[in-house]
Amino acid sequence: MNLDSLRAFVAVAEEGQFRYAADRLELSQQAVSKRIAALEASLGVVLFDRVPTGATLTEQGRRLLPHAHSVLIAVRHAVESVQSEVRPLRVDILGSRLLPAVLMLDFHQTHPELALKTLVLRGLNAAVPALIGGEIDATFAYHPEPLPSGLESMVAYLEPHEVIVGDRHPLANRTTVPLDELRAYTIWIPGIIDGSEWGAFYRELSADFGLTIDSTGPNFGFEDLVETVAESKSLVTFWGERTREAGPWLRNLRRLRVVDPTPVYPWSLIWLRANKHPDLTTLIEHIRDHHPRPTDTTSLWLPDQLRRGSEPGLQRRASRISR
Repeated sequence: MNLDSLRAFVAVAEEGQFRYAADRLELSQQAVSKRIAALEASLGVVLFDRVPTGATLTEQGRRLLPHAHSVLIAVRHAVESVQSEVRPLRVDILGSRLLPAVLMLDFHQTHPELALKTLVLRGLNAAVPALIGGEIDATFAYHPEPLPSGLESMVAYLEPHEVIVGDRHPLANRTTVPLDELRAYTIWIPGIIDGSEWGAFYRELSADFGLTIDSTGPNFGFEDLVETVAESKSLVTFWGERTREAGPWLRNLRRLRVVDPTPVYPWSLIWLRANKHPDLTTLIEHIRDHHPRPTDTTSLWLPDQLRRGSEPGLQRRASRISR
């Protein structure tokens, strides 16, 4: 059985789409398809059902997945057992323009002597098995549900949400907007994946404040999103305070702070307790200690599990980087 085909199988199973698996493996989509076809031919079974939204595992695929994970973990451990050099610390940042990329750039600039590799997975559904399997050493994510046994987490950053609108929008001349006032508008957030942690965040936020969030339409990335909003008289979208823009900010785009309260996205750093990478502790300590603690959280909206204090170390460990 070919290991590259097994890696392609696991990537498609976790990502749910061939194109996302191809991005993860740094291959063409055609190359991934060929590897899956070769694996199916060698096993004499169909592993995926092709559906309009991507690919779903067949019964045979579901049976194979845990064994494929075990094989790849065993191979990775075998290779690392005979390598004398410490491999780079591997951290999932979810997206190159999102806050985790900012945090990891800060970590790299503080510790340039440490070997580091960042990866982009597709949320917790992909990151959790990658952590357990040793494919990555840490990830940044919001986890609305308890993590599997063996995983640790701490709140890394409470990222305030802003909204962006075009210069012809009724809110364009404002600098702030109360969260309740957003009930009057449809908030467009394309690309919310079913079962994703950010989908859970927006569902809870919209339920608490009666917001209308529209996730329909194709997601062509940040550039298309901001260009569409900038040209619209009615569209509003949420925007993370530390999200990095692609190039110069459009002149006909406006950013407004959301207040009374300010919704914040709770990024956690997550890692496997048994992970022995020598630089993982340095990363954990950097995220915990390097940035100022938050002051008052009473003006912020947090998901219910954080309001109830179920996330370890919220008050002690959460941090916000000064702009």
